[in-house]
Amino acid sequence: MTGADGGMTQAPDALPDEGGIEVVAPRDAAEIVEDVAEVMPAVAGASRLMIVLDIDGTVLLEDETLSPGVVEAVADAHAAGHEVMLATGRSWEGTHGILGSLALNPDYVVCSNGAVILKRIDDDFADVLAYERFFIETFDPSEVLGLLRQHLPHARYMVELPDGRRLYTEELHDWNLHDADKVAFAELSEQEVCRVVVVSPDETDSDFVELVDRIGLNKVSYAVGWSAWLDIAPQGVDKSTALERVRTWLDIEPADVLVMGDGRNDIGMFRWARERGGRAIAMAQGATELLAEASETTVSVQEGGVAAILRSL
Repeated sequence: MTGADGGMTQAPDALPDEGGIEVVAPRDAAEIVEDVAEVMPAVAGASRLMIVLDIDGTVLLEDETLSPGVVEAVADAHAAGHEVMLATGRSWEGTHGILGSLALNPDYVVCSNGAVILKRIDDDFADVLAYERFFIETFDPSEVLGLLRQHLPHARYMVELPDGRRLYTEELHDWNLHDADKVAFAELSEQEVCRVVVVSPDETDSDFVELVDRIGLNKVSYAVGWSAWLDIAPQGVDKSTALERVRTWLDIEPADVLVMGDGRNDIGMFRWARERGGRAIAMAQGATELLAEASETTVSVQEGGVAAILRSL
């Protein structure tokens, strides 16, 4: 199969059987991965890669099940000495359970489209893996919320606060509302936030693209999702800005970065990786705008695109 730049990608029939998945506590999952690493040492002389995975549409299918083969492939990549981590638009509340399902315990996790970086806390006495909100970017949301409210009065709004709590105006069935409070719209802009989420069931993603171009959102960064979902972050902040910090902290060479994703909010990290000599790999079903930024394309999330790439390393 030919990728976005004319390169060859793995074919679906090259994938291993999906196998079964047993969900265990994050602490137990981390111990399993470490046990595997002890019996499968890294190949001598091989470069240590920083492998960055988006979640939705990359690791997870639309029904929230895992992409075929991804658990085993992630374990093998970790055992080979690579740093495998997640970079997502999700908040930490919607992310930490995925780490457990993947049996993954990276040093850092990028959430909220780059506005929040979490760092693992090593505590031998803790029952579960613990992470702290290590680096946080915030902005004043009052202007952008007021502007959007004028054009989308019936949309549903949510903000994420620096401490991780979230405030929302109306429930949405696919929002994880643990540690979230329903408030009046005016309360959303009473303090600085890490991000703003806007969902308007009456609009399409194309409508949102046209709207943000028309009204101008010049003091923030934004990404339009698949289904009338608008994510707004501090100006100049996206997954790439957070990942560059993590890359530096981990002392990984720019050319040893591999990122995988499927959505418009992955464009920044694709450009960041590709322009510095790394690999930017799009899922086959990815957004057209993202496919244009990719250095390679793998098979779809349904066919196990992440597993196909990781098995080829």
